[in-house]
Amino acid sequence: MFSHVVIWWTNPEVPNAEELILAGAEKYLRPIPFLKAYHIGRMATSHRPVVEQSYQVAMHVAFEDKAAQDVYQDHPLHLDFVRECKHAWSRVVIYDFE
Repeated sequence: MFSHVVIWWTNPEVPNAEELILAGAEKYLRPIPFLKAYHIGRMATSHRPVVEQSYQVAMHVAFEDKAAQDVYQDHPLHLDFVRECKHAWSRVVIYDFE
């Protein structure tokens, strides 16, 4: 399995940025047929100091292998998501692992 974790900090100049990212992912990313797992949501608060809490939205998607993730990166729906939603974030960090 190959996991792809995306962390977004929303653009403060876009009032509904969180919702735009969440809705955009549902519209463009969830339908990609070869995702093995898909989960997106808002940051969960925690009392634990080791838990990062400065971001607003995170997503985890899983693939059969890295080759499938490479195909995902160029998939038209993924490209549509980035094009339509990138104005809603000010920063994005990605963690990929096998």
